[in-house]
Amino acid sequence: QVQLVESGGGLVQAGGSLRLSCAASGRTFSNYAMGWFRQAPGKAREFVAAVTRSGDSTYYANSVKGRFTISRDNAKNTVYLQMNSLKPEDTAVYYCAATERYAIATLRGLYDYWGQGTQVTVSS
Repeated sequence: QVQLVESGGGLVQAGGSLRLSCAASGRTFSNYAMGWFRQAPGKAREFVAAVTRSGDSTYYANSVKGRFTISRDNAKNTVYLQMNSLKPEDTAVYYCAATERYAIATLRGLYDYWGQGTQVTVSS
């Protein structure tokens, strides 16, 4: 199995930027498609972005398209989420996830491994 640890969350003003990182260990990182999800208080966990094993293809939720960028460095066993033009509605706990079964996935149930999450708070 693979272990995932997120970092990079924090408090930022609206319009600002943050870069989240997710470090993987335990198995061959390049075998896994990766995704980012988020969960705001009282809401269900929702898809944010996903990237294929090689990083050659990405997919985004409409709510973040054009503002967020997912990328990965297989040599560093790390996936990133660059978040620009942040809005208060982006406030949530952000989770990275891994799946070996699919080339890319947007559904929560298709992922097998999850990190513990990192808090992102955007003030207005």
